[in-house]
Amino acid sequence: MKAAIDIGTNTVLLLIGNYEHDQLEVIHEAYRIPRLGKGVDQHRTLHTDSIQRVMDVLNEYKTIIKRDFSDVEEVVVTATSAVRDAENRSGFLLRVKDETNWNVSLLSGDEEAIFTYRGALSVIDKIGHQPFVVLDIGGGSTEIATGSGIDLNSYTSIDMGCVRFTERFLEGNPPTKDQIEVCREAIQNMLANQQLEVPKETTAIGVAGTVTTLAAVELNMLEPEMDTLNGFGISLESITKNIERFGGFTHEQLLELSPKVMKGREDIILAGMLILEGFLEYYSLNEIVVSTGGIRHGALMISEKD
Repeated sequence: MKAAIDIGTNTVLLLIGNYEHDQLEVIHEAYRIPRLGKGVDQHRTLHTDSIQRVMDVLNEYKTIIKRDFSDVEEVVVTATSAVRDAENRSGFLLRVKDETNWNVSLLSGDEEAIFTYRGALSVIDKIGHQPFVVLDIGGGSTEIATGSGIDLNSYTSIDMGCVRFTERFLEGNPPTKDQIEVCREAIQNMLANQQLEVPKETTAIGVAGTVTTLAAVELNMLEPEMDTLNGFGISLESITKNIERFGGFTHEQLLELSPKVMKGREDIILAGMLILEGFLEYYSLNEIVVSTGGIRHGALMISEKD
């Protein structure tokens, strides 16, 4: 049994599981939304308050592991975009080590894409050898990876994420139509600068908070149910309609719409949906399938393999 913790720009996620004979058994999952990356796009620094929120989560997870999962043999901890971008990242990583005795692997954008691809497919049933493209919309960056079955072919990491682009483009509450259109244009420009090609007849898989939140709203869930979300398809038409609908809502109205599903994402979900819409439009895809897998799943699998 192993644990994997993913320190993202917006969330800190915990996964406890077994990986044997190329099969991942998920035993326990937890998520918190401390938003480590708040203000990093502008200031290039992790704020002391943000760091403290993350440390509180990590210490909570350490207690959970020690109290409830004493058989855990190893804890694999990864960090991504916000920590990569921060000038004070070394101090943050040292503090994590001092307080928890955990070494944090700071993933490159490429490594993030690789871990995400493996993790995304690990919880989807009936994976054959057909072409896939996996989209991970994070808080600070977005990773896109293509492959055939579980075999990764190509990948890229882009400095656009739902926290970064909210802070950069969607300042209003609610944002103006002009702000939304400027954000849309920036997304298309970012995608056009990539060399990644997505073959025709490719199945798109989406991971992370934007797609799971949107799927939970469409399914009228009071709170996310992981097993039900896996494999749920979201159409491009539905995403565009939800952008038109949610674009006129304040953050407070979005939270009121679905308190448990939207909590911690109410102010950034629109940017995530715009990135999701832009991705599908750019690569001429009509639908994306939800996966609740991600970096933490890939980290557990790859660390075990290594």
